[in-house]
Amino acid sequence: MAVQPEGTPCWADAMFSDVEGAKSFYGDVLGWTFGEASSEFGNYTQAYVDGKAVAAVVPPMPGQEGQSQWCLYLASPDATATARKIRENGGEVLMEPMQVGDFGTMCLARDPSGVVFGVWQAGTHEGFEAPPEQPGAYCWAEVFTRQPEKSDAFFPAVFPYTAKRMQDDAVDFHMFEIEGNTVLGRMKMTEDFPPEVPPYVNVYFSVDNCDDAVARATKLGGVLRFGPMDTPFGRFAALSDPQGASFSVIDVTTTAGEMPKIADVS
Repeated sequence: MAVQPEGTPCWADAMFSDVEGAKSFYGDVLGWTFGEASSEFGNYTQAYVDGKAVAAVVPPMPGQEGQSQWCLYLASPDATATARKIRENGGEVLMEPMQVGDFGTMCLARDPSGVVFGVWQAGTHEGFEAPPEQPGAYCWAEVFTRQPEKSDAFFPAVFPYTAKRMQDDAVDFHMFEIEGNTVLGRMKMTEDFPPEVPPYVNVYFSVDNCDDAVARATKLGGVLRFGPMDTPFGRFAALSDPQGASFSVIDVTTTAGEMPKIADVS
């Protein structure tokens, strides 16, 4: 797939203390296969579906051991300029832009509400290769935050987003668009989330049957957090893998209900 417009989610990876365990789990749940670990880049290991790159797993760097978590990368034509905008708008740069061979340049950051995300300036590695509807591929992501007003101000200031909001009194949900395409969601964390759960980006992976994927995940030690539930966008469920990383699965071919009304954010 070609280099994505600025601000588009373009890649996802996660650090796991037990990389082999993660490979076994996601291989069984999502049908991933894995390439060779790149010792030059910290044993970074890419995952594939039908030979197309969909994500990566990596062991933690010394001193970074802790809770496993998926990291979503947003496309940038200039990671250094994006890092500057992150600082100017109240965010924090956790890792300065760093060139990764000829693959591209990465940066890690935190928004003012505490959400960690990545920035990726593509070189030879342009990002996701599989289309979002393909089972096992990245499909969607949402920023989960307890301080939505901070995220809502930050992301459109750093990236060329137009914000929309869902007209639903039951949830506080915004969507960020680029050139008319919805690329990212933002959900307010409610009291249902335990206080020890930090703000995070929840990534969705496509599956051909949500219930079957949940059954495989829970059998392998994953924890069902929510669902499965039918929505106008697909049947989905939220899970945690055996090492604690949150993710969701969605079958976009099984839909129910009417699409929600969307309003501009003035």
